[in-house]
Amino acid sequence: MPFRLPLLLLFSLLPFKSYAELNTLFSMNTGSFLFHIVPYDVDSYQYFGNQYFSIERKFSKESDYSLFAGTFLNSQANRCMLLGVRKDWYHVNNKIVIKGVYSYAGEFFFDAFKNCGDGGVYRTSKENTGVAFAPYIYHAAQYNFNEHVGVEAGFILPIIFVMSVQWSF
Repeated sequence: MPFRLPLLLLFSLLPFKSYAELNTLFSMNTGSFLFHIVPYDVDSYQYFGNQYFSIERKFSKESDYSLFAGTFLNSQANRCMLLGVRKDWYHVNNKIVIKGVYSYAGEFFFDAFKNCGDGGVYRTSKENTGVAFAPYIYHAAQYNFNEHVGVEAGFILPIIFVMSVQWSF
């Protein structure tokens, strides 16, 4: 009897171990700080007010690529959809990663994202193509405190400084 209980606990925890390993493929980004450096527009919606949130899924545990989807308020405070790919370009060590994000930011067929193009580059693209969007190119360095929490800092072209927190599951 004394050996059965530990064996029962061991076998009951095995599925949780594999489930936890699978979940490290998922992450979410929150708490973004954004600042328009050049050209600086005092009317731009920035700092922590962008309400950025995204979910990310790596292709595999060994892959340097992941897909993500998210939402944010653009510089004119319009709700936009974000769809993109992340590439880990260089692992400095087991804590620091240099990464790039290449994404579509703009209108989407859901009602919440249909008014993304009321200003700025989104408005220009809507006038020219009928769909408000902007390509986002973002490069950053991410420091991972552990396998579940990391902070990153980088730039969205043309020169928008961004900081964010990534939570991995």
